[in-house]
Amino acid sequence: MPPLRRLDAIFFDIDDTLCATTAFAQRARRNAVRAMLAAGLRGDEERVYRELEEVIAEFSSNYEHHFDKLLLRLPESALAGHNPALVVAAGVAAYHDTKFRELAPFPGVRELLADVRAVGVRVGIITHGLTVKQAEKLVRLGLVPHLDPSAIFISDQIGVAKPNPKIYQFALERCGVEAARALYVGDNPRNDIAPPRQLGMLTCWARLVRKHELGDMPRPDFEIETFADLRALLHRDLQVDLRA
Repeated sequence: MPPLRRLDAIFFDIDDTLCATTAFAQRARRNAVRAMLAAGLRGDEERVYRELEEVIAEFSSNYEHHFDKLLLRLPESALAGHNPALVVAAGVAAYHDTKFRELAPFPGVRELLADVRAVGVRVGIITHGLTVKQAEKLVRLGLVPHLDPSAIFISDQIGVAKPNPKIYQFALERCGVEAARALYVGDNPRNDIAPPRQLGMLTCWARLVRKHELGDMPRPDFEIETFADLRALLHRDLQVDLRA
C-alpha cells in the first residue's frame, strides 16, 4: 500500500487497545469476590467467582447489578444472616479500589498520543460501551489531555453500536475527515477492522492482548503488538513525522 501524503486523524478503541481491560476486570472481580467472602458471604471462592462470570456473560459487562444477581443465584444459606446490601457493598468497594490502584494505559500510550497530536494529527476515540464507564476510563488513564475533545465518540452516547459502520461514519462526518486519511486502531477484528475498512478507513489491529483471532474477517492494513510498533509504522508507512 502506498504511503499517504498526510494522515489527518487517528481514532482508537479503548478496551484492550489502550489498556488491558480484560485482565484488569478479572483481577477486580476476583478481589470483589474475596471481599464479599470476608464480609460474611459463605461459599467456595472458585464457585462464587464462576457464578459471577456467568452473571456477567448473561447480563453483559455493562449491567449495573452483577453482585445482586450473584447473591440471588447462591443458596440462601450463603448469606448466613448477613445483610445482602453490606455484602454487595463490600464487593463494589473492592472492585473500585482495584480500579483506582491498577487501571493504567499500555506502555507508551500517553507519549504517543501526545506526540501525534503535537504534529497536528487529530487524536480521537470511537468506543463501544456505556457513556459514563467509557468516559471514566479515559479520565483514569490520564488520556483526556492528549485527545481532541470534539473527536470522542461513545456508542451509548450517539445511539449507534459496533460493529455497525455508522458509528465510524458518524465520527468521520463530525470531524470532517476523509475516510482514506483516517486510521482506526482496535483489538477486535469484527468490531474494529471490518466496519472501518468497509468505509475506506485505514485499520490497525492492536494485538497487545491477543484475545481475538482474525478468522474470516478482512485483513487489517497494519498489525501492532506494542505502541512502539505503532510509532514506527506511523513514521515509516504513513509519513507522520513524530518527534523522537
